[in-house]
Amino acid sequence: RHAILVMPRPARHTSAMSPDLYHPACCSPLQCHWPLPQALPGAHLVSCNFVAAQLQAEDFSRCGIEQPKGAAKRQSEFLAGRLCARHALLQLTGTPSVPSVAADRAPGWPAGVVGSISHSAGWALALVAAQSDWRGLGVDIEPLISPARATRLQASILTPTELERLAHYPPEQQAWLVSLTFSLKESLFKALYPLVQQRFYFLDAELLNHSAEGSAQLQLLRALGPDWPAGSRLHGQFEQLGEYLLSLVSIPG
Repeated sequence: RHAILVMPRPARHTSAMSPDLYHPACCSPLQCHWPLPQALPGAHLVSCNFVAAQLQAEDFSRCGIEQPKGAAKRQSEFLAGRLCARHALLQLTGTPSVPSVAADRAPGWPAGVVGSISHSAGWALALVAAQSDWRGLGVDIEPLISPARATRLQASILTPTELERLAHYPPEQQAWLVSLTFSLKESLFKALYPLVQQRFYFLDAELLNHSAEGSAQLQLLRALGPDWPAGSRLHGQFEQLGEYLLSLVSIPG
């Protein structure tokens, strides 16, 4: 079956959030919405756009967020992601807390909360939920990979089975499928890593199938502890939003 490009749908349940805390000019107004095809009960997703060139020296101190080292691009995406996370936590818990940075560089969420942050090419978002509802959440936003780059990267992202399947798609759709597989595997890592505390890589999992409606199924090709043997299957979903792909892997509580 050939892949069908998923065209952008109107954002679901969208509302502008009131700026009750300082909001820097480098970030667009925060949006609490659900642009994915399948709702996750109890989950909150917040997103914004950001422009690195508009980052001001005092933005971190005025936001109450610790400033990371690095260039303006790195700092602006970190700030945007933490702002989204702070407002998502406000929606979930009533407290606008900011995730810490753990020793492994992953976000440190408050007790009883699971979440995920993603940022790429001027777009940042955060997703949070109660740990009692969802054991793991992984979200990823990516610009579509160009055909030339997809050709260069596909062998490091796709398993032999996925490469064989890719060859049956028309050339104009192959880059889209590489983009989708990349994003879903990024989301898979974010959802599973906090549970297994093991690094794993693109070739350790496989995209089994995906639908035009935005659902997907992935399978582990290596064991990640007693709870996650090889062959374990996980549910994903995705949405194309203009020139971006948004994906999510969720593990029920």
